[in-house]
Amino acid sequence: MNWESYVRKVVPYTPGEQPKKTHMIKLNTNECPYPPSPAVQKVIAEFPYERGRLYPDPTADRLVGAIAEYYKVDKQQVFVGVGSDDVLAMTFLTFFGSDKPVLFPDITYSFYDVWADLFRIPYETVALDDAFHIRTSDYERENGGIIFPNPNAPTGVAMALSDIRKILDANRDVIVVVDEAYIDFGGESALALIDEYDNLLVVQTYSKSRALAGSRIGFAIGNAKLISYLNDVKFSFNSYTMDHITIEAGRAAIRDEEYFREITQKIISTRERAKVELKQLGFTFRDSASNFIFATHNEMPAEQIFKALRERDIYVRYFNKPRINNYLRITIGTDEQMDALYQALKEILPC
Repeated sequence: MNWESYVRKVVPYTPGEQPKKTHMIKLNTNECPYPPSPAVQKVIAEFPYERGRLYPDPTADRLVGAIAEYYKVDKQQVFVGVGSDDVLAMTFLTFFGSDKPVLFPDITYSFYDVWADLFRIPYETVALDDAFHIRTSDYERENGGIIFPNPNAPTGVAMALSDIRKILDANRDVIVVVDEAYIDFGGESALALIDEYDNLLVVQTYSKSRALAGSRIGFAIGNAKLISYLNDVKFSFNSYTMDHITIEAGRAAIRDEEYFREITQKIISTRERAKVELKQLGFTFRDSASNFIFATHNEMPAEQIFKALRERDIYVRYFNKPRINNYLRITIGTDEQMDALYQALKEILPC
């Protein structure tokens, strides 16, 4: 019975809770509170079901072309995957093969260390400062690659493009990945730098601002050589990663600029109002440039608030981790959902 000694054991990523209830307010996984573009609905309704017997295009060329057209880059600069998680996993597997440690913040997307452990990649976490900001000087040392989100998750803090440039200038010989899952809600995209830095890879997703978390579409943009290496690894792992309907839905979504701008602005407006409301309720937080607010209360422990809200079928995210175990990550919902949250908090919090 020695087979178990050869099993690759890892501690898996824990996603936000997905309650199976019809009547609840779900503010714990940073999903868009609005439906996808009507153009997506049309694609799904009219899709010829008989095509289901055929394999999809392994290159997802129509989707790649639409993304390239939208961001004004060559198709050879675009890589697509099944959500940004798939893209990021391929990035770890492709580019972080050194015996030197990959660097990422200590408070960040909690899948990074899981992928590093899974692929046996050495890594070191770099502490954010007390205001939850990345210190660029901490990344001016030998490493096997760098990855960080901007805006960061779960803090929501955005990093200036000038600071990203400092990290790139200090790390010309390794791949630097900027994970921009929330960039459409605030901050400056590092896409402006891809022609200047051949070692920069920018990763984005359809899950947040394009309301397609259920369809799983992520993409990366960088120079053509980086994308070529990513595709080599992807096609060595699984050639058919994206189905027919998803390819067409993604193409329709990115072409509906008017709807994208409309729902993104709604979320930003609701977020700015939420900052005012939460401050009045005794919460403090760093300024968020994302579709969530990472807040701590002045009197009541975060875990206690989390449990009290959950009893009322209002779900937010609580991380029982060092430095952030007294914070709640609150996804921005509709105005009606947020009003219900404020009312519940008034009932829960001390007068």
